[in-house]
Amino acid sequence: MAETDIGMGKSGRRAYSFDDISIVPSRRTRDPGEVDISWEIDGFEFALPMLGSAMDSVISPSTAAAIGRLGGLGVLNLEGLWSRYEDPGPVYEEIASLPAEKATRRMQEMYRSPIVPELMHRRIAEIKEAGVVAGAALTPQNVERYVDVVLSAGLDILVIQGTVVSAEHVSTRAAPLDLNEFVAGLDIPVIVGGCASYAGAIHLMRTGAAGILVGVGPGAACTTRGVLGIGVPQATAVADAAAARTRYRDETGRYVHVIADGGMRTGGDIAKAFACGADSVMIGSPLAAADEAPGRGAHWGMATFHPTLPRGARVMVGRLGALEEILVGPAYENDGRQNLFGGLRLALGATGYADLKGFQNAEVMVAPAVRTEGKTLQRQQQIGMG
Repeated sequence: MAETDIGMGKSGRRAYSFDDISIVPSRRTRDPGEVDISWEIDGFEFALPMLGSAMDSVISPSTAAAIGRLGGLGVLNLEGLWSRYEDPGPVYEEIASLPAEKATRRMQEMYRSPIVPELMHRRIAEIKEAGVVAGAALTPQNVERYVDVVLSAGLDILVIQGTVVSAEHVSTRAAPLDLNEFVAGLDIPVIVGGCASYAGAIHLMRTGAAGILVGVGPGAACTTRGVLGIGVPQATAVADAAAARTRYRDETGRYVHVIADGGMRTGGDIAKAFACGADSVMIGSPLAAADEAPGRGAHWGMATFHPTLPRGARVMVGRLGALEEILVGPAYENDGRQNLFGGLRLALGATGYADLKGFQNAEVMVAPAVRTEGKTLQRQQQIGMG
């Protein structure tokens, strides 16, 4: 891909977010009721190709169970409030009521409460008791410490997640996690991330992971790009990871799932993620607006409460409707924030594809005007012109 000169001494690729592209209708259409949007990873089958993001504002044991019953996978943050407090309800209430200027500092104090391994075990057991697949996340720094606890609780899918996760971490202060050795030693599937480049994706695939999370800095509650200056627009990041998947499969015969993580607010964004090559999506802020979400209308990420360098914000997303309405409808608004996967079905139908594997080949075009037009329409509706 051609590079653009940034200055005499630096050049770079042009990258695109989901707002910058659109999906091109094809010559054939298909009945949306006859398309298949199911997803399978390492023997686990899901009616919906989605993971609920491992954020305390999104996933509790009860919402993980609800997402599982609807056909998706809720991923519990095992280093969050549910593993630190016997009853995190009052903590959630306080976080939702904090003034914006005090939220980060107070949350740092709340998350200093120590992790209790027994609570980790109990939360996984609660999800398992609901009869759904149990997924949960640990950071690379802590996964070796707690892996025996989560395995003994019967965890089905482990997510090893950080802002940026690499297969080769260099440190002279501590022995780094050897992802290749660690993943190979587990009997359950592992999803690893995040990454945002072709090289990063293919190196994570070589660890033996069943899937990789793609996305650094695109989420609604993430400030990584502002704090660290690091990130890749999500459409380009997903397309690059899909290319890495193809090369890795050609080299080894093994298929690793690409999971777009963050940067998706509407059904249209989710459809574009699949058209760029994703196998599944991990979504946070849309689910944080569900009536059942533990955040009570507030939303924050895993790095929001970092003790020395927070890289996230507590944002107020409000209440949009029931979790079921957000995921599978019916929708009562026309902004694409409800019935997200009904929208995906219609996108496949409008382009004539029968399943998600085919839809990965959908034609897309660069269409930055779509972003402007959408904002103009939204503004007109707000002032009564639309």
